[in-house]
Amino acid sequence: MNTYEKNGEGVAPRFNWNRLSVPSLSAVSCKLSASGFPLYPVNVLELDCGLEFDPARADEDFFLALPPKPAVCLIESRAEKAEPFLIRTQDLRRRLQRLLGPADPTSKRLNLRELARGVRYRLTGSKLEQSLTYYQHAKQVFPRRYRKLTRLRPPAVLKISLRNAYPRCYVTRSIAVDETGGPTAGAYYGPFPSRKSALAFSEQALDLFKVRRCQIKIRRDPTFPGCIYSEMKMCLAPCFAGCTKEEYDTEVQRLVQFLDTNGNSLRAAIEDDRERASADLDFERAAQLHKRIEKLDEALRFRPELARRIANLDAVILQRSAEEQSIGVFGIHGGRLAEPFFLRFAEIASQPRSAEHIFKDYLEGNAATAQNAENSQRPSSNASRDELGEHLALISRWFYSNPRDGEIFLREKDWPYRKILRACSRLLNPKAPEPPTSEPAASGNPSPP
Repeated sequence: MNTYEKNGEGVAPRFNWNRLSVPSLSAVSCKLSASGFPLYPVNVLELDCGLEFDPARADEDFFLALPPKPAVCLIESRAEKAEPFLIRTQDLRRRLQRLLGPADPTSKRLNLRELARGVRYRLTGSKLEQSLTYYQHAKQVFPRRYRKLTRLRPPAVLKISLRNAYPRCYVTRSIAVDETGGPTAGAYYGPFPSRKSALAFSEQALDLFKVRRCQIKIRRDPTFPGCIYSEMKMCLAPCFAGCTKEEYDTEVQRLVQFLDTNGNSLRAAIEDDRERASADLDFERAAQLHKRIEKLDEALRFRPELARRIANLDAVILQRSAEEQSIGVFGIHGGRLAEPFFLRFAEIASQPRSAEHIFKDYLEGNAATAQNAENSQRPSSNASRDELGEHLALISRWFYSNPRDGEIFLREKDWPYRKILRACSRLLNPKAPEPPTSEPAASGNPSPP
């Protein structure tokens, strides 16, 4: 017996899917982070609508019941041991008409009409929601090859390997994590849109410090000839004992503070030196320090807004939902996507809480309860490492896309709740594109004065 469930604007029939071979998505519980964010579980964005497929009656009512909207869809096969077919599309009805419509004997296009038993789908209101839904179900249904299906590649990040006796800063796509899932074995900064952009920023930033760039093992051999950077006085040269261990550690900490504060720590130090030089009437040194500030500003132009310490990457992404007057809210904590929720403004009027209070509950939460939940359920190291890289890939794919739909707000000290609410208003009431203005045709006769 079919039941019906409302999804977005339309109503689609839903039936019992317990007989399907797809693993139960609701069997996996949600885990919480220490900051109150529920870490992204595998049962949030469910495929909440379904239709049975009968080839004999499909042309009558099946395709007409499908909304022509973006969605993620799972096609289940009639064979018991056959794998389902997972797709994402911008027009669900048109895509399923191609896959489940009458087969063309002269075409090599894939056709599942004689194999499909039913479909399960979820309407999506944005590219980010569709990517998350597809990733979630691909990981659950195809655990061995979901990376190939989603085409996820960890983004490029900068790493300062603090475990090394003489750390250096370099570009990597691998982030080591501890048993709690947090980044370890160094400080990581990113994500960057590409390896090339990460290298460009690191080269500009390292010109401001005397940290080594070589990949050799430091032996502190006075007979070692050194490299060009040591000759140019751009490295403290620990390779031939050009500095003490304490001096090199101090320089590395200056670099870490520079990246943590977006250059503000170095800027403040240079500005103080410039003011003292001006007070001592040493205008030549003051001019040199001013050029150093200009060099600092030039280096920061290569840093994207999203790139920061991964452990401190806290943000919230707002997206239009498939439902009317609804906003999808996707939190980010420590580089990981938190459990999203959908804020229905049509229902807020009947609730005692305001939209700002709802955002505060979601973004701040209860840290004590979250800490207890995290201690009771910790993911494995391999799963956490892969999950962090995958979530960063999803975030960077959306953030660096052009055009980019929705808005993002990065947490600095506090959450900008007023800006978040104004962004919700903009997303719910987008401005209509202005019609192009046609210029009057040029006339050969000059206009009268």
